[in-house]
Amino acid sequence: MSSSAFRPGVVAGFYPERQEPGINWLEGMGSQLSGLFARRAQASRSRLQHIAERVEKHGDVMSRLRNPEVKEMVYTLRQRLLTDGLVEEPVAQCFALVRELAERELGMRHFDTQLMGGWVMLSGMLAEMETGEGKTLTATLPACTAALAGIPVHIVTVNDYLATRDATSMRPLYEALGLTVGTITAGMEPEARRAAYACDVTYCTNKEVAFDYLRDRITLGNHAGRLQLELERLHNKRARIDRLLMRGLCFAIVDEADSVLIDEARTPLIISRPGDNKDQIQAYGRALDLARRLEPDLHFHVRGLEREVVVTGLGRTRLAELASAYGGIWSGSRRREELVQQALVAQCLYVRDRHYLVRDDTVQIIDENTGRVMPGRSWERGLHQMIETKEGCSVTAQNETVARLTYQRFFRRYLRLSGMTGTAREVAGELRWVYRLNVVTLPTHRPLRRTSTGDRIYRTAAAKWSAIVERVRELHRRGRPVLVGTRSVADSEHLSGLLTKASLVHQVLNARQDKQEAEIIARAGEAGCITVATNMAGRGTDIRLALGVEKRGGLHVIAAECNEAHRIDRQLFGRCGRQGDRGSYESILSFEDDLPARYCPSSLHALAVGIGGRQQGVPHWIGRSLMWIAQRAAEWRHRRDRRHVLKMDEQLNDMLAFSGRLE
Repeated sequence: MSSSAFRPGVVAGFYPERQEPGINWLEGMGSQLSGLFARRAQASRSRLQHIAERVEKHGDVMSRLRNPEVKEMVYTLRQRLLTDGLVEEPVAQCFALVRELAERELGMRHFDTQLMGGWVMLSGMLAEMETGEGKTLTATLPACTAALAGIPVHIVTVNDYLATRDATSMRPLYEALGLTVGTITAGMEPEARRAAYACDVTYCTNKEVAFDYLRDRITLGNHAGRLQLELERLHNKRARIDRLLMRGLCFAIVDEADSVLIDEARTPLIISRPGDNKDQIQAYGRALDLARRLEPDLHFHVRGLEREVVVTGLGRTRLAELASAYGGIWSGSRRREELVQQALVAQCLYVRDRHYLVRDDTVQIIDENTGRVMPGRSWERGLHQMIETKEGCSVTAQNETVARLTYQRFFRRYLRLSGMTGTAREVAGELRWVYRLNVVTLPTHRPLRRTSTGDRIYRTAAAKWSAIVERVRELHRRGRPVLVGTRSVADSEHLSGLLTKASLVHQVLNARQDKQEAEIIARAGEAGCITVATNMAGRGTDIRLALGVEKRGGLHVIAAECNEAHRIDRQLFGRCGRQGDRGSYESILSFEDDLPARYCPSSLHALAVGIGGRQQGVPHWIGRSLMWIAQRAAEWRHRRDRRHVLKMDEQLNDMLAFSGRLE
């Protein structure tokens, strides 16, 4: 396959990107079938083993190279990749050289399973590798190979810390190959961003790279050809071509791909500019005051699953009476009801320390899937300002939308898209349908020794927390490290209080301690260590066992609540038993947890609660069935939401002209 098709130039254009096709159900079914055959043809176990053997064959030659000879080999491989493209023989040679230099520069040598993962990603597929299998090192294989072929590479991860950490730790390997490495993080100036994207390999977050692309689309305006832009440069010191941040969308390797491509896909990307909110601040306060004077079930109904509030006919009549003295915008029924409805949503559906934090007089959104703060994000249509008013914070100006795009449409524009994650099989069909990504599950380097001790499900939350404290106490006595995963900041702090009362020394990791994440996780594998963490502990960080801990059974993970997707539970459980270490996990849950309360049919939920004893665990099959039903319902609803976001974005694309193309 010619590499010129994936790099800026005559073939791909000066700003390469794929012209995204539309999506329909028939095409989606066909693509899943074709993806099945493609995966069998390109990524069978025997095929992958063959690639590993080819790399091993070239390994002897690479191991004998001295430093001057390495430079000659790099030059030779670069020429072959430029002329022959990403075909088996030069790719196998390149993998062998990368593996040899990784051992010399980093003290790490790629396993055969990592060689397989590298080939899968270079082929434009998604490698599902168990947690702890070394995805960061694996990504260097396709990244180095593509970069030597002249293809700009973006390695996309979920936060600034991981992007910086991975770029820093892998830099010696890239530099040994004569490649440059850049890092994109929040708050960087345009010139620094431009320099980072000009590097051969750029580590960045999904948010930063997507917004930089939107900024480039705004800069280009009506899409112009290279010749027109070059002519513009002759007459304009601030020519558009010089203000572009990126070199196009050539090749992306997405780390934690299910989080980026699936979980983040429910939220569209929006670039906005501040509007004038002088007249709005008073309106937010009045709307909240009116909302507090309405009675639930009489004047409004809360629909938790849809995350919406519906005002009844009696509620509209009551609002008209209450707002009659205000005048102005409160005279019109439509605007009045919109404001109060948003106030009700802010009051009833968005909970402090679960959906957001209040820090330094600002409201910061918490990602429900990772437990991490999402800096710079805000809710739309005045909801963010309504919550700021509710919490007594300074009210920011409501933003006006300038550009909008979904992650689905953005990532489909890469000429070649690949990724890696520990949990993708549950969403393999959606990844193929939306992104044309086949999922290939790879074997582990060492046999897994991770065991489940089962689930315990209680009738009440109080009984559940009491059971968790006792279980932690028992494991602590044995000298085993324990990690308890919670879904919210509030729950992690509630459990922290219970452990403190029980005289159990522990450490807490949630969105309030996000800057100390690496330090806290580094100690979580020590003997007798107790760590309480939100889901952030399940992504991108490594818990290493201290000496003697494995003999005691290794790390034990407790899930204090089921997540809304089973693969996120698997990510949490994957914190233990890495790379052949011993480890175990269990779930200690209750019928009062958010998942069954929101997603299980009320009649079934009431029946299950009635069967369970107040302080005793309920029969396992009843509790597990209820949780399974609730989790499947949540996954189905989130899939529907993602389809809706994508469909809405495509409809807007049909109506609004943006930057010479419809966005």
